[in-house]
Amino acid sequence: MYVHAYAPFGLEGIIIRVEADIRRGIPGIDISGLADGAVREARERVRAAIRNGGFSFPQDRILVNLAPAGIRKDGPELDLPIAFAILAAAGHIPPPEGLMVLGELELSGMIRPVRGVVAATAAGLAHGLRGFIVPRANRAEAEVLAPSCSAAVASLGEAIEALNHWYKSGTFSAPLASPAPAAPSLTPAPAVSDFVERSGAPAAASATTTGSLGDFADVYGQDRYKRALEIAAAGGHNILVFGPPGGGKTLLARRMPTILPDLLPQEALEVRRLYSLAGRTEGAFWQHKEQLSPPFRSPHHGASLEGLLGGGKTVRPGEISLAHLGILFMDEAPEFRSSILKALREPLEDGVITIARAEGSVQLPAEFQLVLAANPCPCGRLGQTTGDGGSLCFCSDDEIHRHWQRLGSALLDRIELRIPVLPAPQSWIGALAAAPDVSRQNDSASVAQRVRVAIEIQRERFGGIRCRRNARMPPTLVAQFCRLSSETARYLESRIAHSGLSNRAIQGVLKVARTIADLEGRSSISADDVAEAVDFRRAGEDPYDVLSVSSQVSVPGMPFK
Repeated sequence: MYVHAYAPFGLEGIIIRVEADIRRGIPGIDISGLADGAVREARERVRAAIRNGGFSFPQDRILVNLAPAGIRKDGPELDLPIAFAILAAAGHIPPPEGLMVLGELELSGMIRPVRGVVAATAAGLAHGLRGFIVPRANRAEAEVLAPSCSAAVASLGEAIEALNHWYKSGTFSAPLASPAPAAPSLTPAPAVSDFVERSGAPAAASATTTGSLGDFADVYGQDRYKRALEIAAAGGHNILVFGPPGGGKTLLARRMPTILPDLLPQEALEVRRLYSLAGRTEGAFWQHKEQLSPPFRSPHHGASLEGLLGGGKTVRPGEISLAHLGILFMDEAPEFRSSILKALREPLEDGVITIARAEGSVQLPAEFQLVLAANPCPCGRLGQTTGDGGSLCFCSDDEIHRHWQRLGSALLDRIELRIPVLPAPQSWIGALAAAPDVSRQNDSASVAQRVRVAIEIQRERFGGIRCRRNARMPPTLVAQFCRLSSETARYLESRIAHSGLSNRAIQGVLKVARTIADLEGRSSISADDVAEAVDFRRAGEDPYDVLSVSSQVSVPGMPFK
């Protein structure tokens, strides 16, 4: 007798065939097939769960085989399949062939949630399996791909009841089967801070998006910073914002999700699959299948390399994969470990992270948009002055250089937009006396509408090409879609002459110019688009000049080009 199960490994995982054979001998359970400690411990959990579930446990020698035998299996998701295989071999339940069974067993027979259910159902459907029995806590994950052929159960007894109904009728009974998908809701999904750190509301619905995340209009001034965020959101470009504390760097960055449109259905499936593999099984994140906002992840600067990139004994997605098709916001960027900052370079370029293990390499999607925020110097006061014009910053040139050197030239070369942010002038206080119904041309809803139109232009442009946004264009597509007139090309050459920009940086300028043209509704890139793109790229090459500090000393080796 056998039953199909699933073992998470990377994005795809492995379908496991759990077989059981009962023979005469000293009572006990043997497990073969490269089972690790967690699976071997299942012997006693399964024995107790079967007995407490009201079944007699076979008083014979039991051999459980996990095929394919050459692949190591770990994790508790094989508990319920092992119990089913033993009960089927003993004749207590019908053969569970054609089904995939997932679940961790408690001693009482109750079933605990497992990770990777979305990937498991995808693999099972591709394998030709017709039904799935999953823990009740994983119901929403099973409904993503198998809403009509999955049973969500809370105990071993419920699982067996579902199996009996399946064996008789070929379907799961109504009380146990996952309910049919609800009709699309016109109300936005609620905020889910545990998984995706933003509201699920459509980007244009300002009444809802501003509830938990605020609104662009809440921040007075900083028009250039807001413009840069609009360009970055429209084209998927990476952005660095730096300046003294209190200027609104973090405040506006955390409002960036309010101007992003919801993911497409296939994109939402990719994101949900990653969250399922990470074991994020609870919350409203899974209750709204028709809407899913781009992820917004904001890890603390004390996070580990494994936590950011992914890994572990049982490979799990890290923050860069949980930010797939969304935003990875790294506040206080120079405070992150140097190894973490260096490791971001390859995923930024390739859109995937490769984790090597003895059992093989695992590739996880990591097509995220990087938003970095940083103080301009160790003390954070570079750019701030006293009443008589003196500088409040006492950091030496070497200290400032080391501060920025932590980011490194290679990472900064992949940042298309650099924005210096100074505290807004106190003239904004007068805006508090303005009429409350004054036009809000740059609130989140207005910006989101422009971003949505620009993204639709890109989707139409790339069509069947595997490229989602302008920032992801390879050199061949840059040459195809970022063509310049001879006059505009000469202007670009004059702007970047003797700049020391790398080929990657120049292509980044062209991609940003393409996005600006999309936002303005132009099919061709103008000299104005190029000028704005170059200005955003070159901003910050000398923080002393940008932040208006009275100093004639340049910082040697400042990695801003």
